[in-house]
Amino acid sequence: MPRTDPHPTPDPDDPGPEAPGAAAGPPRADCVECGRPTAYPASRPGIVRCPVCEWQEAQRSACSG
Repeated sequence: MPRTDPHPTPDPDDPGPEAPGAAAGPPRADCVECGRPTAYPASRPGIVRCPVCEWQEAQRSACSG
């Protein structure tokens, strides 16, 4: 089964979440796994992960029994 990249390369023509005006509000914390911006403010204590890394961590820690 081919392995896919969990963080695909963004399309340069797609403005995505980095569009002008998207940075309004407090600065965002970086993911501790990959360094990408998260949905959490930089002032949030503890470990913060982006949605992809958060999902992968949930899969690793899920009970398989």
